Amino acid sequence: MNEFSWRTRVYWEDTDGGGVVYYANYLKFMERARTEWLRTLGHSQMELSETHGFVFAVVEVKVNYRRPARLDDEMLVSCVPVPEGRASIRFRQTVTRADGVPLADGEVRVACVDAKTFRPRPLPDFVRPAS
Repeated sequence: MNEFSWRTRVYWEDTDGGGVVYYANYLKFMERARTEWLRTLGHSQMELSETHGFVFAVVEVKVNYRRPARLDDEMLVSCVPVPEGRASIRFRQTVTRADGVPLADGEVRVACVDAKTFRPRPLPDFVRPAS
């Protein structure tokens, strides 16, 4: 599948007292990029849950912190979705400053689960690569 990129900026609320992005907020940036990727496919998280009866749940995260992002930095957050098995997708993700400096990278694995029971469900066709 193709790489998707989403542009954002570091706001005051993303930083610690020294104006540096708090480490856990990189996970928020990555989550937002995955959500925007989903929107480019014509779907929202709410629609999947309410209309189709499933949600994506994070089951594994690995992050490497490279350099600090700072207040007002413009960033590009990318994700490459790779379906893995019948019910999960692994996203390879990077966070870079707009000038190309790598800030963080990692992988996030999400499972497709029933919205009510949280039991695994097969991935929908729209996230599977064309064969």
